Amino acid sequence: MVAVATAALAAGMARLGVPSAALFAAVLAGLVVALAGWPRTRLRRGERLELPAPASKGGQAVLGVLSGALLQPATLAELAGAWAPVLAAVVATLLVSVLAGLLLGLCRDVDAATGSFAMVAGGASGLTAIAGELGADQRVVAVVQYLRVLLILLAMPVVAVLLGGGPGGTGAATAGGGVALTASAAPWWADVLFTGAVAAAGIWLARLARLPAGPLLGPMVLAAAASATGLTQGATVPAPVLQVAFALIGLQVGLSFTRSNLRTVGRVLPTALVLIVLVIAATAAVGVPLLRLAGASTLDAYLATTPGGLYAVVATSADSGGDTTLVLAVQVLRLLVMLLLAPLIGAALGRRGRGGRRGT
Repeated sequence: MVAVATAALAAGMARLGVPSAALFAAVLAGLVVALAGWPRTRLRRGERLELPAPASKGGQAVLGVLSGALLQPATLAELAGAWAPVLAAVVATLLVSVLAGLLLGLCRDVDAATGSFAMVAGGASGLTAIAGELGADQRVVAVVQYLRVLLILLAMPVVAVLLGGGPGGTGAATAGGGVALTASAAPWWADVLFTGAVAAAGIWLARLARLPAGPLLGPMVLAAAASATGLTQGATVPAPVLQVAFALIGLQVGLSFTRSNLRTVGRVLPTALVLIVLVIAATAAVGVPLLRLAGASTLDAYLATTPGGLYAVVATSADSGGDTTLVLAVQVLRLLVMLLLAPLIGAALGRRGRGGRRGT
């Protein structure tokens, strides 16, 4: 029943242009099931419905493979030509968003880890998938992350026109150097083989290394290494598999809601909305001048540093005739850095929170 409802909702949302429609649809379907109380008649007191662990890990692994597969040779070549301003822009964007997250963490019912992962720029689906493992409230992280993505997408056509581009963002995007974002350069069977092999091997290696958030980070690192060397020949995650992964992550979040924490999310949203607008403005103010030093146009510099909406910003750059490889390079670098640093940030903020509780 949940699968059918998710598929129907996702199809409708996709037609409306909602980003990550399958994830949103699954969150809503899981939310309805969790709040309705119908299945709880079959559960013992204190139990709640949860996504089976293999399904949860599988969804994370697919997202990890997708993230790592974006690191193509053309992306690395673009980074090598302007590494200093690009790295400075990435670090500045992350610092601004983490600072905003710490401010959000001052709200009632939101701790520092939840606030930081909710506000941090880039990797919305990946951070949503692993937030619970890193000590954050996955529900707040999911809602705030995708609220930011939605605001960025709504503002993008206007910003593109004001900064000298076309309306953009409506077609399929292909980054420079042949890096396709909406279609694979490899045959379908190669995509399936690549995704399955890297996901399985990445989870196994992450378990051996005892890597935090291993089901996502293990496949991501392995996929990035394979893609950066050109061994994958442009293979990526098949679209149907990716939609299922988004749905699994969304269902994981939706089923965890209760009436109490739904009210908590509602209380956080006004503050989060203000902080999101400030983060978008601050990252543009810091990142655009830095990337202008690398020879980027004002529009491409904005698109490269805007905190989220990877596929939409590259599509907008392609439609406006910009340097899509630079835009993709900066966005992918920030995504990978953020996901790799997420366990360290979670551990640091967790220790800080425990120390604060002991002090009180």
